[in-house]
Amino acid sequence: MDKQALARAAANKMYEGDAASQSLGIVIQEVLPGWAVLRMEVRSDMVNGHEICHGGFIFTLADSAFAFACNSHNANTVAAGARIDFLAPAHKGDQLTATAQEIHLRGKTGVYDVVVRNQNDEQIALFRGNSLQIAGSLVEHV
Repeated sequence: MDKQALARAAANKMYEGDAASQSLGIVIQEVLPGWAVLRMEVRSDMVNGHEICHGGFIFTLADSAFAFACNSHNANTVAAGARIDFLAPAHKGDQLTATAQEIHLRGKTGVYDVVVRNQNDEQIALFRGNSLQIAGSLVEHV
């Protein structure tokens, strides 16, 4: 299995058990080795008292993109840390896209940057995640 097919197979396996992403309506747009693009619509139950998307939902979208990018090599990988900067508000009905890119991977640790944009290509948030590979893999491969 080539690296791209393996990345997609790992993402499919991971998504099957990802009740959190599924319940938020997060969908996978693209997965490549070290790269993932996920999308989510801001629903009315995601809006806070300021009538903007609660930051926790934006963080979750970015964190999910990070997770799919760092697991794309088919090694079980978890977050060792993460931070986010909110740049602009998101509103009900906005289509948010999180693009995660591997910046550094060496040994069992990695660094991933995620940019969250709205449907107008405006940056909403910047996220940086640190990954740690643990034992096991998502799918068997030859």
